[in-house]
Amino acid sequence: MKVFRTTIALLLLLAAGVFGAQWLARDSARDLGEVFVRAGGYDLSASLPGALLAVAACFLLLWLAWKLLTLPFHAWDRYRRKQSRARLTEGLEALHGGHWLRAEKLLQRAAEDDEVGTIARTAAVRAADARGDETAVQSHLSALASLNPSAHALAMAERAMARQNPVEALLALDSPAAQPLPPRGVALRAQAMAASGRAGEAYGLLGSLKQQQALSPSDQAALESQLAAQALHEAGDANVLAERWETMPKPLRTDATIVSAYAERAAALRWDDAAAHSLEQAIDVRWDESLVALYGRLPIGKLDSRRASAQRWLQTHPASPALLVTLAQLARQQGQWPQAQEFLHRALAQGASAEAWEELGHGFAAAGQEELARRSYANALNARRGEATVELPGRDLKQKIFDEAVIEERDEHGVPRLRG
Repeated sequence: MKVFRTTIALLLLLAAGVFGAQWLARDSARDLGEVFVRAGGYDLSASLPGALLAVAACFLLLWLAWKLLTLPFHAWDRYRRKQSRARLTEGLEALHGGHWLRAEKLLQRAAEDDEVGTIARTAAVRAADARGDETAVQSHLSALASLNPSAHALAMAERAMARQNPVEALLALDSPAAQPLPPRGVALRAQAMAASGRAGEAYGLLGSLKQQQALSPSDQAALESQLAAQALHEAGDANVLAERWETMPKPLRTDATIVSAYAERAAALRWDDAAAHSLEQAIDVRWDESLVALYGRLPIGKLDSRRASAQRWLQTHPASPALLVTLAQLARQQGQWPQAQEFLHRALAQGASAEAWEELGHGFAAAGQEELARRSYANALNARRGEATVELPGRDLKQKIFDEAVIEERDEHGVPRLRG
């Protein structure tokens, strides 16, 4: 295409020269003025248009001569670039196929072309890393640092994260030479911060990641959920915990994983009201068995109010195994072991597993019934292993029928729920 354009330009110049020569042959060209040049004892004269045309012709001849002289060099440069791109393509194919040594050799030769040097060196690092040659890796990284500091930082960070060394990854990404980080670098920095126990800071990068579309929507949502939960777990005091909770989007504050993280951290900080209220609010919005189980398991007080909330939920979810175990835990903590035992047998009949057996073991042990406690703990261990459990003695047929009876479930408006 470039040769075609050059040919057209030369033809146009030739046509212009022909028309110019015919015009200069006329006497009218002299009327525009004359140019006299004396050099080496010779006197030259020409009309002004003729002189200008002669100068233009000289420049054109010089340009053509330069093009002819440099043509072999340009041809060689094009050939070299074509070869480099061919090696890059073959090297990437070999890398994809797992031919590490062949890929590295092809990529190293392709890197001789500066235009594809960054891609080739980055891929060569992966090839050398895959075959465990640390010396070659460092050689490629050194060459990559001089070519593209940002790409070098990304390669260093990826290797550090693969070795579970987030501190080294952050050192590479925070290097002044690597700034500004590309979207992939921002994503790596967020992951490294989270792995370093700085999820609160990493959470602040989510806006930039979303704006740059560094992650797919599903990966963005998963990372947001992970960082939100981790940031809550890492809160150093109640004020930081409250600030992080309040600044989160409302949909996250009803997510079971994040609500659990908030409630557990609030309980650890002895903020019992916040822990209980967050769980109650989330359960009322959307029923979740894991949150219900945590509601009874959290080491917080407020036994009476928690028991009242659980009894209220029982009206709409009478066959919930998690809720029955929660009621049993609360009843046992209130010193009502017989009622707790009834809840636990009913929970087992409705599908509860190791948690119910373990709670039975705690209750029997506290009541001095060591044999039943041992059997309950053994059943809890078997349930966790996926093995069969052994029925406890002392339950008559009427009690078993009551435990297994499916009570009609109703919603908060008293309307019966249809079972699918």
